[in-house]
Amino acid sequence: MAALITLADRFGRVATDLRVSLTDRCNLRCTYCMPAEGLAWMPQPDQLTDDEVIRLVRIAVERLGVTEVRFTGGEPLIRRGLVGIVAEAARLSPRPKLSVTTNGIGLDRLAPSLREAGLDRVNVSLDTLDPGRFEALTRRDRHADVLHGLRAAAEAGLTPVKINTVLMRGVNDDEAPALLRFALEHGYQLRFIEQMPLDAQHQWDRHTMVTAEEILTALAPFDLRPDVVSRGTAPAETWLVPGYTDAAGEPARVGVIASVTRPFCGDCDRTRLTADGQVRNCLFATEESDLRKLLRDGAPDVEIAEGWRVAMWGKRAGHGIDDPAFLQPARPMSAIGG
Repeated sequence: MAALITLADRFGRVATDLRVSLTDRCNLRCTYCMPAEGLAWMPQPDQLTDDEVIRLVRIAVERLGVTEVRFTGGEPLIRRGLVGIVAEAARLSPRPKLSVTTNGIGLDRLAPSLREAGLDRVNVSLDTLDPGRFEALTRRDRHADVLHGLRAAAEAGLTPVKINTVLMRGVNDDEAPALLRFALEHGYQLRFIEQMPLDAQHQWDRHTMVTAEEILTALAPFDLRPDVVSRGTAPAETWLVPGYTDAAGEPARVGVIASVTRPFCGDCDRTRLTADGQVRNCLFATEESDLRKLLRDGAPDVEIAEGWRVAMWGKRAGHGIDDPAFLQPARPMSAIGG
């Protein structure tokens, strides 16, 4: 067994949760993420191969103490090698927890194979229950496909099935109670996410963002109770929903990820790897560290691990959204990974 080092930073945080973007491409065109015509996609030669992804995940788990791996995009389900990548990650020792964040399109077809490969659970993005509104938001008529994907994930045992929802003022902010009711009725776990400045158009405006406080006010009819279980390093603050249980028979919960108004940077345990092999030590980082070059130059595992460690050591204390000097990252969310 290789000697273990940790992905610690100057402020005492240790990254154990790896987010791996498998592609910057997506089959939706959500208005708050990218323009209707899409973006200039990453050239194929720049993208990590399946073997390169697997090697970096192995180094993260075996040498750097990573215990959770989440595959993201873009849309990770369109990565042809996804099932094989999951299977290889599931064979690692110690075995990490494995999840995927997806828009749900194609999940009805892939859920059984992903579960068999070793995937533990999924997060599915769903911002509305209205098919017409979904088409306006995503510029695609695929609402039914997402619902089918949610159902297939639950049936395959990829639980807890979590739904990620971004509320936008004047767009879907009236749907918070209905979305929670839908999740409770189906045994899904809903998490509302404050909209963050990660859109390709750089049009994010804090004043039009729906805040955590507003979300909780909208959910007042559910008489939510504070969750007695500590959130630890999880990004979502959770509340219990009296009178409901989840698919496992546990008390039902709803979460709010308040990255903007209630930042949790002091407890962050995440490290991110882009589809072209760059380490990002923060979702809002403006600098990256190149592991792809080390890979392709023939560097040994120990050198790659050290490069990763150095990249994380330089992590800032916080994302700085409230700082007047804050600069939105050049890469949009679709090119960073969730």
